[in-house]
Amino acid sequence: MRLGDKIYYNKFKFLIAAAALVIFCGLGLSCESNMAMVGDVRDSREGSQNSLEIEDLAKFAVDEHNKKENALLEFVRVVKAKEQVVAGAMHHLTLEVIEAGKKKFYEAKVWVKPWMNFKELQEFKHSDHESSASTCTPSDLGVKREGHAPGLQAVPADDPAVKDAADHALKSIQQRSNSLAPYELLEILSAKAEVIEESAKFHMLLKLKRGSKEEKYKVEVHKNEEGAHHLNQMEADLS
Repeated sequence: MRLGDKIYYNKFKFLIAAAALVIFCGLGLSCESNMAMVGDVRDSREGSQNSLEIEDLAKFAVDEHNKKENALLEFVRVVKAKEQVVAGAMHHLTLEVIEAGKKKFYEAKVWVKPWMNFKELQEFKHSDHESSASTCTPSDLGVKREGHAPGLQAVPADDPAVKDAADHALKSIQQRSNSLAPYELLEILSAKAEVIEESAKFHMLLKLKRGSKEEKYKVEVHKNEEGAHHLNQMEADLS
């Protein structure tokens, strides 16, 4: 195909697509509401939940909710941030707020179209994150400090905080691996934790599966006061 014919063909395809969109909207269907569902929801870039842009969107979501519901929620921080490619971007945020003096968690969806200076709160609801609080305390993990020397104590492998730390370790191991085959967490074989105020250190032995091969890893995961995890150490267990 000659260059001139190719340019003409591409213009023709664009005009057909534009005409289809006009007809679609003309049928009384909401273009924007349907376009808002395009694309998969994916994790935002690492650390972006602490960016000024995401924080501004979170504060906007809380302010809009307070106006609509005549509420008095106080924004604390962004716990988790994901985004979806739509006609612009749909930001899925997990927020920590103070409600009536108590810590609460909410899920918010904020639709943004920067070229139109458009920003709209699509959804604001209680979060399941509340059932596995973002901070750790000795009682959360069954670590009884009274009468024990400071240090690591055995904790239940099925504790939500332990599971969160194991999930983070799994993702980090996958990211650091050159393998195309995904890792799967089979079992948390053992877990110990040391809790200092709202931060925690986890030592775990994980059984993982990659393809048909099972592997064991010793990992150390730190969780800071903001609730962020970091894989500090990892070592293959050959025993």
